[in-house]
Amino acid sequence: MDNKYVRREQYLDFLHRWREKDMIKVLSGVRRAGKSTLLELFKRDLREDGVLPQNIISINFELIEFEELTDYHKLHEYVLARVDETTMNYVFLDEIQHVEQFERAVDSLYIRDYIDLYITGSNAFFLSGELATLLTGRYVEQQILPLSFKEFKTWQQNHSVTGEAINDRDLYEMYTTSSFPYTLTIDNPTDKYAYLQAVFTTIVYKDVIQRLNAKDPDTLERIAKYLASATGTPISFNKIKNTFVSAGNKISFETIKRYVGGLQEGLLFYSARQFKIRGRQLLQNLDKYYLVDVGLRQILLPDANEDQGHILENVIYLELIRRGYKVFVGKIDDLEVDFVAVDRNQNLKYFQVSLNTLDENTLARELRSLQKINDTYPKYLLTMDTFGKTANYDGIIKMSALDWLQGE
Repeated sequence: MDNKYVRREQYLDFLHRWREKDMIKVLSGVRRAGKSTLLELFKRDLREDGVLPQNIISINFELIEFEELTDYHKLHEYVLARVDETTMNYVFLDEIQHVEQFERAVDSLYIRDYIDLYITGSNAFFLSGELATLLTGRYVEQQILPLSFKEFKTWQQNHSVTGEAINDRDLYEMYTTSSFPYTLTIDNPTDKYAYLQAVFTTIVYKDVIQRLNAKDPDTLERIAKYLASATGTPISFNKIKNTFVSAGNKISFETIKRYVGGLQEGLLFYSARQFKIRGRQLLQNLDKYYLVDVGLRQILLPDANEDQGHILENVIYLELIRRGYKVFVGKIDDLEVDFVAVDRNQNLKYFQVSLNTLDENTLARELRSLQKINDTYPKYLLTMDTFGKTANYDGIIKMSALDWLQGE
């Protein structure tokens, strides 16, 4: 399996750390991000550690042979009929959002000390509402994103036909065509496009339209295209509404709010709210939106490879999320800081992202907002500059974005 798939150590470490701990282990993430493969790798680790195959119970609710178990009563009976109460049993419930009221079965299985429970889901909704209320304090969640640049590079180097190292710039260009794990095995651009089209369609129809009971899928897709085209630009629901109305498309504020929310619940888009740096307060109604995989731009936009600066910004945003930060857009007076990253201890890091800063005016513009911040938290300028990749501007650290993406 390791020859074909990426062994994603960050996520496997999460599973091993929480193994047999008194918590439900939850993996959430967009479809095709690699959750099922991750579970297969973990199960192989368990077998190598001496766990018997009969003590590993796996159900993938996307497989038709398990369709009957989408009734939570039958699911519960199925699992209990197969566990051995005299030893630890590892139970994996993959894509559990297909089971109505699955939280009832999950809660009942969880309280049995001979069951170690792992569940996955492909939308944000399955972790909200009744489940969150019923299982508060009983589960730990690991969000699974498509491949990081570092993971992508490791796989490419390990599978290089010539055995020679590949230039980071070339690797980055390959990476931005898609970071979904399966695309590593697809060399033909036409085939990769077809795969991404299938992924996008599946997410939209299974995880957004069905969930929302949306009556107008064309409008939903137009909103997705608008969000993709506005990457890195603060937008409001009113701004989207005005854009649509001016183009002759009638749409209500509530429909836009509902559809944008659905695209986020389907984990197709993530958002960063505005954060007032002086005063430390969130601002309302102007968010930036980022695609879960920049390769999906080619499905949504005719000029997908334009605006490389905002594509880089999207890549940096996702990496900050991978590293466990809460990410906001900084505002200081009338200037903007691309990202304010807040860690679990409420420490801040500031990031400005620019494709290049070799022009003096561009450099001055990118530094201006960071220079106005008078606290002592780290400040970074990330660029794709090939010359002058590092510098220190009175405490503002300039770094190669590609080096940063491979660091800790």
